[in-house]
Amino acid sequence: MAENYRKYLDPQTLSKLQGLEIKARLIVEGFVSGLHKSPYHGFSIEFAEHREYVPGDDLRHVDWKVFGRSDRFYLKQYEEETNFACHILLDTSESMRYRSDQAAMSKLEYAQHVAAAIAYLVLQQRDAAGLATYDDALHNFIRASSHPSQIKQLCHVMEQNPAAGESAMGPIFHEVAERIKKRGLVIILSDLFDDVTSLMHGLKHLRYRRHEVIVLHTIDPAEQDFPFEDPTLFKGLEGLPEQLTEPRVLRAAYQEEFEQFLRDVRKGCRDMHMDYMLLRTDQPLNMALSAYLSGRSQHMHKT
Repeated sequence: MAENYRKYLDPQTLSKLQGLEIKARLIVEGFVSGLHKSPYHGFSIEFAEHREYVPGDDLRHVDWKVFGRSDRFYLKQYEEETNFACHILLDTSESMRYRSDQAAMSKLEYAQHVAAAIAYLVLQQRDAAGLATYDDALHNFIRASSHPSQIKQLCHVMEQNPAAGESAMGPIFHEVAERIKKRGLVIILSDLFDDVTSLMHGLKHLRYRRHEVIVLHTIDPAEQDFPFEDPTLFKGLEGLPEQLTEPRVLRAAYQEEFEQFLRDVRKGCRDMHMDYMLLRTDQPLNMALSAYLSGRSQHMHKT
């Protein structure tokens, strides 16, 4: 795989992300009294049981509600889940190949760069990153690992998966939900061009398995703005036929349909308490990612 993986790691983007972290909301930073110190910067913890206070214990972990009921000091004990795992689901269906004149790269290329930057950031934190690529079938499923060589493997897999095939996200997400045994962070990079009901059922399964889900909705600007003026031959993707049409006749109806699609997806994500971000491929990659991660970090600290 040589050094080809570096083509996905844009230095400008990595520089902009310096100092930022990507944490799951189930992650607690720092150490909890009574646990062995972990080499990881972040680990998630779950309440296990109470034990009676003994001199020398950290009073910060006293359960004051129990004290109020019993007039005795009890500490909360926790169960360590070690480092958290981030699973990146990358859509490699044919529609991800699209690139208009307004964009510097295709949707898939843009999503690959985002995926690589996120994986790099996660691994820098000594957390674990994994990758799944799919269209209407799951083609690769790289289990999450914190090994330093993981970034090379993930980028190599991305390079070996050109955009092809139709999409079937609902069934894919059901399969992934069953394959990831431990709850973690699931990040989806896709144009989401699929049946919205089926898509939402798949996402719901991921949430049912207690994963935190982030949807990075990757689109080309032309798909939203529909800037076409002259009679245009639109090439069918994912099995659809070519069509010669007059764009000005279609523009208003197309844009209303597309905006309704965006509203439906946003609402579905919001209702299931998932983060949603629209990524347009004309946005500078470094600015889009850093703005999202810094905003997410601030929101998590408030809550």
